[in-house]
Amino acid sequence: MKRALLFAAALAAAIVGSVASGSAAALVATVDVGNQKMTVTRHGQVIYEWDVSTARRGYITPRGEWRPYRQHVMWRSRKYDNAPMPYAVFYHAGYAIHGTTAVGRLGTPASHGCVRLMTSNAKIFHDLVKEIGPGNTRVVVIN
Repeated sequence: MKRALLFAAALAAAIVGSVASGSAAALVATVDVGNQKMTVTRHGQVIYEWDVSTARRGYITPRGEWRPYRQHVMWRSRKYDNAPMPYAVFYHAGYAIHGTTAVGRLGTPASHGCVRLMTSNAKIFHDLVKEIGPGNTRVVVIN
């Protein structure tokens, strides 16, 4: 009897664990630093691919995977001269995906570490995160 209870508990834990770890994010933004591109997938289907600017020489865009934790229609950088960060989606330690007016630099490293997008694209991404929810969104920075 004791053995059967242990087996049932282990089976239940395995099922719960597989359900929790098997649930994929509904929205994934993959930032490829090497190619200066961001690909947005919704339920596994690519819906957007945009040029970005990530960290220029002397700065870093951290690699990893995170959930967004805060978003603002307009934010101003406290660290970099009150610079505007429209449609900012913060994902890790002050790093954000946000719009920029420096669109001529998109596709090349140009930021202090954030992921810059054309402002209209940043709005699309911001609105998607708001719609789907930060808990169902992942930001993945690779390469």
